[in-house]
Amino acid sequence: MATTTATTAAAGPGDAGGRRLVDTVLRARELSIVAALVVLVGVTTAVNSSFLSSQGVKDIFLNASILALLAVGQTMVVVTRNIDLSVGSVVGLVAFASGKFVLGHDRNIVLVLVLGMAIGAVCGLVNGVLVSFFKVPALVVTLGTLYVIQGLDYYWAHGQQINAADVPSSLLELGSGSVLGIPYLPLITIVVMVAVGYYLRSFPSGREFYAIGSNPDAARLAGIAIRKRILTAYVVSGVLAGLAGVLWLARFGTVVADAAHGWELKVVSAVVVGGVAIVGGLGSVYGAALGALLLTTIGSVLVVLKVNSFWQDAIAGLLLLLAISVDRLLSLRVTRALRRRNARHGA
Repeated sequence: MATTTATTAAAGPGDAGGRRLVDTVLRARELSIVAALVVLVGVTTAVNSSFLSSQGVKDIFLNASILALLAVGQTMVVVTRNIDLSVGSVVGLVAFASGKFVLGHDRNIVLVLVLGMAIGAVCGLVNGVLVSFFKVPALVVTLGTLYVIQGLDYYWAHGQQINAADVPSSLLELGSGSVLGIPYLPLITIVVMVAVGYYLRSFPSGREFYAIGSNPDAARLAGIAIRKRILTAYVVSGVLAGLAGVLWLARFGTVVADAAHGWELKVVSAVVVGGVAIVGGLGSVYGAALGALLLTTIGSVLVVLKVNSFWQDAIAGLLLLLAISVDRLLSLRVTRALRRRNARHGA
């Protein structure tokens, strides 16, 4: 499931072996998350048997769906050595805008989804243009748009709240309904995750995102359209944040101006914990989704064990620091292993 960078230099004798080595390391990271989830769920179930009930499992996947969807979009940005801190505010804006759009009307669900994704696309386009064409650091741009979008949302809301009673039942059904016993939200997230993951791994243009994050200078010399790819990454992140905003409204019904406040850090944590290198070039959307599932499960475990919710943020921060440290350690070891392998082939 892991995806590696598309090298732009001339292929050497050890390149294939090097890519296999990096693939193995990344798969190990993703499997370690699965193992952590199994242990976490097993221990919690031993303490409280109701945790693994059908409703309990359903709630975990429902709660993880929106975070995982945002993590998929964030992955496309992070692998290019950038970041998008505006996703939480985009979710809040779209959730409120969608609520106002359907207020008192039985709008077509597809139309609501298109509206939400269009708003997200515009936000992503602004970020992408400023980062890729005007060369403004991504951290500065997306932190600025975070506050601008939040300010617009607060100004528009004026303390108003969208209530579930005012939202059409057909839209609420999207957030609570299911097909063959599987909720719609996880299904939507899985479809998006598989589609994006397949594109990044199987298409030459998809692998270029990794090439940019791995070595921007080499990517430029290889003729890769760096600005176009970075712009695309931000637009995709914005579109998925817009989709997440509509799903937020469908899931919770009640929306206020500060919906999804602070979620940008949760998204970044999920991505990095899932094995996506914060310095770009490595990782997969599958790992990012697993990271989102792990963080959501930890939150559910703390609720079941009646632990103060403060510890959820503390644990997320600790996992983020641990993941970055592990990334650095693995990067150094993989680099040394590749150098030794290339030296043997060159001898």
